[in-house]
Amino acid sequence: MSANLNGKVLVFDSGMGGLTVAREVQALAPFIAVDYAADSGFFPYGEKSDAALRQRLPEVAKALCQVARPDVFVIACNTASTLALPEVRAALDIPVIGTVPAIKPAAQLTRTGTIGLLATPGTVRRAYTAELIEDFASGVRVILHGSIALVRMAEQVASGHPVPLESFRIAQAPLYQAEGGDEIDTVVLACTHFPLIRGELAATLPQAVNFVDSGEAIARQTVRVLSEQKTSEKTGGNAWVTSPINAQARLTEVCRRFGFADVNQVAV
Repeated sequence: MSANLNGKVLVFDSGMGGLTVAREVQALAPFIAVDYAADSGFFPYGEKSDAALRQRLPEVAKALCQVARPDVFVIACNTASTLALPEVRAALDIPVIGTVPAIKPAAQLTRTGTIGLLATPGTVRRAYTAELIEDFASGVRVILHGSIALVRMAEQVASGHPVPLESFRIAQAPLYQAEGGDEIDTVVLACTHFPLIRGELAATLPQAVNFVDSGEAIARQTVRVLSEQKTSEKTGGNAWVTSPINAQARLTEVCRRFGFADVNQVAV
């Protein structure tokens, strides 16, 4: 099915993390056009207030879609999706796909009955996250840890700037030091930045765990939704940021490394 698709997908995040989702979409459906957008002018979302994000996200989504003209808008950000997905859908006239922490598959994978959720502080405190746990993981223990430090480290690693491994050990340690943390065998990477540092996280674990993220599931849903739209053949490979290009040399470099050669600023 994916080989016959056309049309355009715009994958959106606050920074570089959504590039991991864009990569999954491109791998699943290499013949569709994919653009990328980062709200770099408001990064990082995980430390912003709920009110500020609810106001910001619909405006940013409209501005980006006006320039990119996608057929489907993908919010490749757990923080944004768990907070303002309905508001963004109301602001756009195209399908909007959100990102859901992979709590359900993690609950199905665990053998010890204890899973960890590694996310931003915003995702950890969302009522939506609590509802997912109640709906899909009520039979297991879920230990949560929110870290902005890991988001920033992921951006450094993605841009080719080395980060000491000890920093990853320290940043994820609270997850395993919590009561019952020594029984965690499955960890949800509930921030799209975190697959960028999967290797670093794995190398500094205190115990063996399986990592689970939502990237592949988002890609499948994107292809399914796009296949139901009336689309025409479009070109992709563009990236958009909301801060001045000269202030985002690192983000621009990483976008180009992921295949988005033309990086432009959108004023919001």
